[in-house]
Amino acid sequence: MKQKREHWGSKVGFLFAAIGSAIGLGILWKFPYTVGQNGGGLFLITYFICLAIVGLPLLIGELILGRGSERAAVGSFMVLHKGSTPWKLAGWLGVLASFLIMSFYSVIAGWGMSYILMSLTGFYQGLTRPEVARMYTDLSQSGSISLFWHLLFTAVTMGIVFSGVRKGIEFWTKLMTRVFLVLMVCLFLYSLTLDGFGKACDFLFSLKTENFQFSSAIEALGLAFWTLSIGQGIMISYGSYMRHEADVLQLAGIVAFSVVVVAILAGLTIFPIVFSFDVAPDSGPGLVFQTLPYLFAQLPGSLVISTIFFSLFVFTALTSAIPLIEVVATNIMELHEISRKKAVMIAGGGTFLLGIPSAFAYSGTLFPEWKAVYGMNFLDTVNTLVSIWIIPICGLLTSLFLGWILDRSVAFKEFTSGTRFGVLFSVWYFFVRFIVPLTIIVIIIQKSGLFNFDIIFSS
Repeated sequence: MKQKREHWGSKVGFLFAAIGSAIGLGILWKFPYTVGQNGGGLFLITYFICLAIVGLPLLIGELILGRGSERAAVGSFMVLHKGSTPWKLAGWLGVLASFLIMSFYSVIAGWGMSYILMSLTGFYQGLTRPEVARMYTDLSQSGSISLFWHLLFTAVTMGIVFSGVRKGIEFWTKLMTRVFLVLMVCLFLYSLTLDGFGKACDFLFSLKTENFQFSSAIEALGLAFWTLSIGQGIMISYGSYMRHEADVLQLAGIVAFSVVVVAILAGLTIFPIVFSFDVAPDSGPGLVFQTLPYLFAQLPGSLVISTIFFSLFVFTALTSAIPLIEVVATNIMELHEISRKKAVMIAGGGTFLLGIPSAFAYSGTLFPEWKAVYGMNFLDTVNTLVSIWIIPICGLLTSLFLGWILDRSVAFKEFTSGTRFGVLFSVWYFFVRFIVPLTIIVIIIQKSGLFNFDIIFSS
C-alpha cells in the first residue's frame, strides 16, 4: 500500500523553501565575483534573460514532474514513464549532483561559520589587507579546522531534515529565509550611505562591452542553473510535496523573480563596499573571504557588519544545503522503503565522508599528488565535474524527457492544473522542446572546452 505523501503546509511554506534553496551561496559567493569578472551590467541582463528562457521553463518542468508523480527525482521518471525506464538516469544524475555538491558545499559553508566566530572576535582589527587575506589561506589550508566546521554544518543540516517536510524543512527555511531577507535589506540600507554606491549602480546597470564575450553568456546560463537549483533533483522533490491544486506557473514565477531581486540586492550590498575602497570588482572567489573582511574593518561598526554578513552567508548556505540532503534521503526512502531518519543518516553520513578530501584539499595532506595528476585540488575537481557535466546533462535529459518523451497530454494536464495561465502551455512546450536543450548543449560544448564560441563571435 502506497504511503500517503506529506505535503507543504501552505503555499508560503513552499515558496520560502524553494526561494531559500535557489538563493543559496550562488548569490552571495558565486554571483558577485562572476558579475565582476564578466563586466557588470551587460552580464546581469544576460543572466536575467537566461533565467527567463532556460531557467524558468525547466523550473516549471521539474515542479510538474514532481507534482504529477508525487515522487522524488528517480521515482518521478519511473512513474511517468513506466517503471524501469532508462530516463530515470536523469533522476539519478540529479541525486548524484546533490550528493556531490553537498560534500564540498558544507566545507565552504563551514568556512562561513568560522568567519562568524572570527568576526565576533574582531580578528581583522589592525591587520593589513595581505594579512587578512592570509587568514583565509591559513583557514583553508588547515585540514583539521575545515573538517570540524564541515562536520558541524553537515550535522546541523541533517538535524533539520530529520524532522520531515513541515516540521523540519518548511519551518526552518521559512525562519531562516525571513531572517536572511531582513538582514540583507539592513545591509543594503547601510550600503546606501557609502561613497561607492553610485559606482556600484554604474557597474551593475550600465551596458559596457568590456570583459563581455560569448563565454560570458555561457557563464550566465550556468549561473541560472545554480541559482534556481535546477538539474539537481531538488525542484522535482519539492514539487512532489505540492498539492495538485497549486499554481505551479505562479509559484515558479515568484521564485525566479525573488532570485532576481535578491541577486540585485546582493550586488548593491557588496559592490558599494568594494568601490568605496577602489578595489577591483573581479577579484574572484577570494572577494568574500579575503577582500571583504579587510574592507569591513575600515567601516564604522565593522564587527557588527562583518558578523551580519557572514551570518547571511551561513543562513543562505543552510537553506540550500537542506534540499541537497533531502533529495538524496527522499530517493533512498522511496527506493528502499526505509525510515526518514535512517535515510538522512545515510545521506548525511555519505556526504560528510566524501567531503573529507575537500576539507583537506588546500592543505595537501590528503591525496597530496591530486593536483599534479588532475590539474586542480579535490574540491575544485568535484565542483568542476558537477557544474560542467552532471548538472547540464541532467537538465538536458530532463528537458528532452519533458518535450519529447512524456506524453503531450500528460504534460498539458500537469501544466494547466491549478493555474489561470494554461494558455501559455504552447509557449512553454516550445521552449522546453527546442530552446532549453539547444542552449544546454551550447553550455556543455563551451564549458567543457570542446569548442570555444568566442572565436566565432569575436572575429
